[in-house]
Order: sequence, then structure tokens, then C-alpha cells
Amino acid sequence: MLGGMFLFSAVDTQAKFLTGEFHPAQVMWFRQLGLFAGVIILFAIKGKSIFITSQLPLQVSRGALAICSGLLFIYAIRYAKLVDAVAVSFVAPFFLTILGALFLGEKVGIRRWSAVAVGFIGAMIIIRPGTDAVHPAVLLVLIAALAYALRQVIGRKLADTDKTSTTVAYTAIVGTVLITLPMPLVWHTPHSTGQILLIVSMATMAAVAEVLVIKALEAAEAVVVAPIHYTLIIWGTLYGYFVFGQLPDLWTWVGTAIIVAAGLFTLYRRQSAQPVSR
Repeated sequence: MLGGMFLFSAVDTQAKFLTGEFHPAQVMWFRQLGLFAGVIILFAIKGKSIFITSQLPLQVSRGALAICSGLLFIYAIRYAKLVDAVAVSFVAPFFLTILGALFLGEKVGIRRWSAVAVGFIGAMIIIRPGTDAVHPAVLLVLIAALAYALRQVIGRKLADTDKTSTTVAYTAIVGTVLITLPMPLVWHTPHSTGQILLIVSMATMAAVAEVLVIKALEAAEAVVVAPIHYTLIIWGTLYGYFVFGQLPDLWTWVGTAIIVAAGLFTLYRRQSAQPVSR
């Protein structure tokens, strides 16, 4: 999981760099190629069995949400600081708590609801609406986080009937088809060796990161590895500083600390509320 988070931060950094030359939709298309190539390899190994599903509408919906969340995030980091966008993206678990209660019937007590409220307060401290402290594009990250949470809720439903490899395959294929549609309108052909190498690096790292995260979730309970997600703020800060010369201000650190603390508490309470299986 730690390796996956490190690589995802590298992918985000390369994506932000590429938005200086390419449309965000095309950058997302480049990134999606890595996952699509991985599914082709998976198909060669496992055959048609990876496409067997009894929940096709949900699989298609999850693929569409994956592209939506990724594209909105890339649009955001085109203008906003990388570390600001990463910090705000940490509200996704709070959206997941809300959606889990609404659509999955999960029981949420007053403590978890309080943690959700505190987490969103932390996000507002970072964004500071009505000021020029943070680029308005960071608001897109909130929508991206909501789309990501919806994708996770659907993933939980699919886990009851479909294999992980099937869900990954449909997410890759649906996402690739959807993000390819606008390419004739925004396409800009890479014209330098550096651009091509950066695109290949980003796509490859994205695919490897997906595999690492999936393997981590297979090897350990989600509640054990999920907190490592917050190391993104470390890598995002380092990449932001060394690549773009950007550092978070004091209030971004304060808001981030509040979000992370509330998020860890939410994970703890969710695990505590689950029955012990033997």
C-alpha cells in the first residue's frame, strides 16, 4: 500500500506537469492506457472468465465514476497546488460514510457523524471559501471525492457477486471507451522524446500502483492498510516542492491535520462497529 501511494503521487505529479502541454482529458487518456494494458495482460492469462458478471449496469457505472473522479482531479491540479488538491481529496472517506449509511444501510453513530462534520470543517479551513488563499479549481476535488466514494460504494456491492479482476477489467474498459470519445476534439500529438517518456512513465506507474493497492487489500484487512493512504500528503508535499516549488501554507497543514485525525477516527469506529468473524 505504501508503494502504491508513493507511485500514485508520482502519477499525479507527472499528470500536473503534462497539463501544461496537453488537455486534462488527454492526460487522463494517457493515464488510463496503463490500466487498459494491464487488463489485456490479465485477459491473456485468465481468459474470458474475467468478463463474467451478473451486475453489468453497476460495473459500467463504476467505470464511468472512475473516469469522472480522475478527470476532475487532473483538471484541479492543472491550476491548484498539488498538495492542496491531495489534502482536500482526503474528504472521500467522509462521503463514503454518508453514502454507506444512505445506500448500504450501514449504522453510523453520533461519534462517526461528528467525525464527518469535523472532517469537512478541516476541508473548509484548507479551501477558505471567499478568499484567494487557494485556487477555486480545488473545489473540483470535492466533486471528485464524491465520485470516488460512489465508486467505492458500488465496489462493495460488486464484491458480493464479482471477482476483483472482473471489476478491474470493466473499470478499465468502460473508462477507456468513455475517455476516448472526446479525443478527436482535444488531441495534441506528443512532439518530443521527453513527453513520450513522461507519458509512458505515468501510464506504467498508474498500472503498477493499482496492482499494488489491490494486492495490499487482498493481503490485509482494509482497516489495517487504509491509514497508509494519508501518506499521500507527504509525497504530495515533497513532489510539489521539488518539482513545482510549491509548499502548503500554515492553514493547509492545520486543515489537513484535522481531516486526517477525523478520518482515522472514522476508520477506527467503523472497524469497532463490525462483528468479529471467525
